[in-house]
Amino acid sequence: MILILALFPLYVSQAQEGGSGNAPVETGKGGGTLSPPLGKDGGPSIPPLEKGDTGGFLGEKPVVDDSYIIGPSDILEIQVWKEPDFSRVVPVRADGMITLPLLNDVKAAGFTPLQLKKDLEEKIKDFVELPEVSVIVKESLSRRIYIIGKVQKPGEYLLSKDMTVLQALSVAGGLAEWADSDDILIIRRAGSEEKRIPFDYKKVISGRKPEQNIYLQPNDTIIIP
Repeated sequence: MILILALFPLYVSQAQEGGSGNAPVETGKGGGTLSPPLGKDGGPSIPPLEKGDTGGFLGEKPVVDDSYIIGPSDILEIQVWKEPDFSRVVPVRADGMITLPLLNDVKAAGFTPLQLKKDLEEKIKDFVELPEVSVIVKESLSRRIYIIGKVQKPGEYLLSKDMTVLQALSVAGGLAEWADSDDILIIRRAGSEEKRIPFDYKKVISGRKPEQNIYLQPNDTIIIP
């Protein structure tokens, strides 16, 4: 009886702590609690990111792939590691140039993002030691095609690498019910000249006219009557 009375206060104390609403803590092998290391402010200590590390966080999905050729009207995001004065979003002008601080006009059209990155790193070396540059195509406005007429989703579309007419029609949701699939036209402009390329949907998918399933070029217009 004396032993029971001696242990009763300890039992009550443990019961009160267990009912305080605190979440259970994880224990280690030796029975001690495991807690994250604390920083100077008393919060969890988070190691700093190394150069070029994203910390495991994913940004926006890239608009284009690495083989994309930059063209006029594209919108680029230029980021220079630890150099906010160089980092900015810039449009590619009609003459293919972009404007950056200290560098003035830099040619961007005709390069892939990786090629432009390397070119900018070379140019910025005059002002920044060991610069690390990233080039992101925020908006692809130079490589577009237009699909109009009797398709499910007519409109303006991004021209992906090696896109054919059939692939473009698929992106637009396919032909509408009353589409004249035999008389589809691809309008292609080369300077002041306009070329009209016929496309017979039924003959292409049947294999009788596979040569009509051509690769599309920027600014091609597909007309489905």
